[in-house]
Amino acid sequence: MRIETTRFGPIDINPDRVITFADGLLGFPGMRRFALIETTTDAVFFWLQSVDEPGLAFVVCDPQAFVPDYRAQVRADDLRLLEMRDLADCQVFVIVNKVDGWLTANLLGPLVIGAGSRLGRQLVLSDRRYTIQHRLRDVRGTPAAAKTA
Repeated sequence: MRIETTRFGPIDINPDRVITFADGLLGFPGMRRFALIETTTDAVFFWLQSVDEPGLAFVVCDPQAFVPDYRAQVRADDLRLLEMRDLADCQVFVIVNKVDGWLTANLLGPLVIGAGSRLGRQLVLSDRRYTIQHRLRDVRGTPAAAKTA
């Protein structure tokens, strides 16, 4: 399947790899189909590209690459909607933004994707340990933990 993107031009993706967010993403309820694009073989960051809107894409990452003890609380209802038996069947990503010279992650709005079902859901957490702008590293690549040490 060929999709159009503003960042990469036309790209071919396997239709079996399309992730469907039945409720869309926060702020984008009508955008439901996305593809996860890996730009390098050892990528930490990926693009979550809309299949239907060429200009809509988010940088995402596995939060545990930066916050090893990060845990998204996934309810049984969410597991059922994503057609998963347990958390071992899912991948968790967070949306990354650039804020004041830092790459930050929205740890309160993780994206949970059923690895087998290719169904996704954005959760809204209320865990006070996390923020919507958790510093990962400065734009030059220095990890946030190194800045505070």
